[in-house]
Amino acid sequence: MSEEKIRVLLVDDHTLFRSGIRSLLQTYPCFEVIGEAGDGREGIRLAGQLRPDVVLLDNNMPGLSGREAARLMLEEAPQTRVLMLTVSEGSDDLIETLRAGACGYLLKNIQAETLVAAITAAAQGESVVSPQMMGKLLSGVRDAAGRASSDVAATSWPARTGAPRVALATGVEGSDADRLSPREREMLQFIARGQSNKEIARALELAESTVKIHVQNMLRKLNLSSRVQAAVFAVENGLGQGPDS
Repeated sequence: MSEEKIRVLLVDDHTLFRSGIRSLLQTYPCFEVIGEAGDGREGIRLAGQLRPDVVLLDNNMPGLSGREAARLMLEEAPQTRVLMLTVSEGSDDLIETLRAGACGYLLKNIQAETLVAAITAAAQGESVVSPQMMGKLLSGVRDAAGRASSDVAATSWPARTGAPRVALATGVEGSDADRLSPREREMLQFIARGQSNKEIARALELAESTVKIHVQNMLRKLNLSSRVQAAVFAVENGLGQGPDS
């Protein structure tokens, strides 16, 4: 995004919550809150009209659900990045939200700095999932991979740039993992268990900057754009088990 501000649209039926998020983001010069909506339909209208970089969207709203709003919103403004910000910890909500095209799923109990980092990452084309939800995402993918003949097994994530994708939807095949170095494969295994760069660095006694380089190289070789995609790829291809599993 260089020096341009990240333009954010807030969609939540709780006025007080929207006001709190607006106040938080206004303390950062890199953000501009360009609009607010109290329900999904108004959010869709504003997304089409204002073309925000990122939408923070609640899932549980009267009338149209956040998942359905996300799908319709992205039809109106396909370049917009939608981050679900919700209290729901249900795996079905998580997986269906990502299928609808959202680039991330965050719980409302996250720290302010985590939200700021997530919005920035989303604007840069990354996918973001709250750490406590990553295990549920991967469990859902494991279940899907085990039902190869079902509709879920195809896990039809939208063919939208940056939306979490599985191997079957991207053309990435298990054999592509052969291009990874032993250390990069190790990074993939840690990521599949939902561990951060800091946790990986601590476990392997490496500098966090070194871990970051290995992760970037691994993503590049697999033609993936986020840790979420890497974790899904690892689980689908049986690469999620490491020496400490």
